[in-house]
Amino acid sequence: MQHVLIIAEAGVNHNGDPEMARRLVDAAAEAGADYVKFQTFVADQLVSPEAKKASYQSKNTNDATESQLSMLKKLELDEAAHVMLKKYCEEKKIHFLSTAFDPQSILLLDRVGIDLVKIPSGEITNLAFLKAMGSKGMKVLLSTGMSNMKDIDDALSVLENAGTERKNITVLHCNTEYPTPMEDVNLKAMLSISDKFGVAIGYSDHTLGIEIPIAAVAMGATVIEKHLTLNRELPGPDHKASLEPAEFKAMVKAIRNIEKAMGDGVKQPSASEQKNISIARKSLHARKSLPMNHLITEDDFVAKRPGDGISPMELPSLIGKKILRNILEGQIIKAEDIQK
Repeated sequence: MQHVLIIAEAGVNHNGDPEMARRLVDAAAEAGADYVKFQTFVADQLVSPEAKKASYQSKNTNDATESQLSMLKKLELDEAAHVMLKKYCEEKKIHFLSTAFDPQSILLLDRVGIDLVKIPSGEITNLAFLKAMGSKGMKVLLSTGMSNMKDIDDALSVLENAGTERKNITVLHCNTEYPTPMEDVNLKAMLSISDKFGVAIGYSDHTLGIEIPIAAVAMGATVIEKHLTLNRELPGPDHKASLEPAEFKAMVKAIRNIEKAMGDGVKQPSASEQKNISIARKSLHARKSLPMNHLITEDDFVAKRPGDGISPMELPSLIGKKILRNILEGQIIKAEDIQK
């Protein structure tokens, strides 16, 4: 049974408050996530003063005039906060993870010491960033929102040429709209990515609810990422498209059930249903009384439950053989009743 890595995307849902970030770690650990992920960026390196907020950001922050730079400055976590959160994650027995958005942040995460890093969808065409990330040789999650197959192919080539082996890259299918409309999810694209590039695949979800990540696991996703918030009514750009703790816990439980249900792909009776075979299936019974030495014809038997006698599928091989004892109408036929 493959263990799906479930990432609680705390992102910037801490609203710039390290204490709220700790509470998100608590919620992620309690929900059963494998990782809790934050976002590491230096706002001045990420956006210019002229950059506007996305429409969903303006709507969710109730401020259409504020610049993206101004919004992001309020959401930065410094290096001390990263060190604190990583240590706190260790105490809570959950892995710390973050998304780097700029070269300085890659270096910060390298200093903090992590075993996995995420490349956000917006950086998939950022050549210098991809080279810097690839040179670190860390395991990578590559998010592909807004991308086409060429974008993914090019990014994989850059990462590999910089030093990251393809076996250490998991490509996450993603849609960069918050929330993502159901008709735009396109889960089959995840399978196309797997087929074309021979990489491990996952899904970074921005839909409302939990059914799409669960479906992605059933389709083969090895990583699931979903936003987590303490309260969807909190101010901030991503809270509205996030799960609250109880919802996230329900998603984790459902995914773990899907893991168990996937099985090994071999079609055979399971341990739990073995006892029902003789009850649900049928075996050959005498349609009428049959005397000893009677030569069996196709009309001599009828299939009835229970199925602990001779299978009806064996009837053609019995035609013309002798009955070795007197059989009463309705009696089950056993192998020892038939001439070998």
